[in-house]
Amino acid sequence: MTLPILYSFRRCPYAMRARLAIASAGVQVELREIVLRDKAPALLAASPKGTVPVLVLPDRVLEESYDIMRWALGRADPEGWLAGQDDGLIAACDGGFKTALDGYKYGRDTPEIARETASGFLRGLDETLSRQPFLSGRQNGLSDMATITFIRQFANVDRAWFDAQNWPNLRQWLDNFLASPRFAAMMQKYPKWQQGDAPVLFPESQ
Repeated sequence: MTLPILYSFRRCPYAMRARLAIASAGVQVELREIVLRDKAPALLAASPKGTVPVLVLPDRVLEESYDIMRWALGRADPEGWLAGQDDGLIAACDGGFKTALDGYKYGRDTPEIARETASGFLRGLDETLSRQPFLSGRQNGLSDMATITFIRQFANVDRAWFDAQNWPNLRQWLDNFLASPRFAAMMQKYPKWQQGDAPVLFPESQ
């Protein structure tokens, strides 16, 4: 049986959250690790915009990470992630927070202003996590895993500054994830894919 093909890049937060959902669902794909400065022609043929992740299915191509997450969990959701789906929270992360994050990380805005804008979103998450262990409620879910890779990216811009902020619940939530076997498995390194390479299966076992 031909497996779906996932074009991915290890450190991209969008690709990371797609891999998290695929691993949680236990839906196996052929993973093709892409180098963004030297994009494979097969990726560009499947998705001319050339960003990752891209999931190539027999009948269609999914070019948005959140669509890939929902596709995987629609196939199987053994951990009940979909019960913790808050589309409003995820849209806020992907919208205003990500814009501010990019301004902070890449200097697309005054960094201090962008950081403060992003911090407003993070303070709200910390308040939620003061009342419950996960953004999704009593257990880990889609709202957590669709946002946490971007919170990690924000924290890594200046981890000392991040750790000095008064959001202990958010920091603990992030640190628990970073120390988890789930994160370690999702961040495994793969060589750059080239046409003709033997298939790399992800997750490695079902």
